[in-house]
Amino acid sequence: MSFLSWLGGGNDRQLAKEQYAGRESASDRASRKRRERYHSGGALRAARKGQSWDDERWRERQGGSR
Repeated sequence: MSFLSWLGGGNDRQLAKEQYAGRESASDRASRKRRERYHSGGALRAARKGQSWDDERWRERQGGSR
C-alpha cells in the first residue's frame, strides 16, 4: 500500500480490515480504559471509607472532636 493510496478512494471497511487487523479499535480501547479506572478505584475508596470510620471511632473514644 503506497502512501497516497487513500486518495484513490475505495472500500474503507476493507482497507481498515486489512490495515488494522488484530488491533484494538479506539472505541474499544476507551471503553476498556474506563472500566479499568472504575474498577481500580474500588480498593482506594474502601480504604478511605474504612480510615474515616476508624478516625471517627477514635474521636468518640477520646471524648469528642478536637
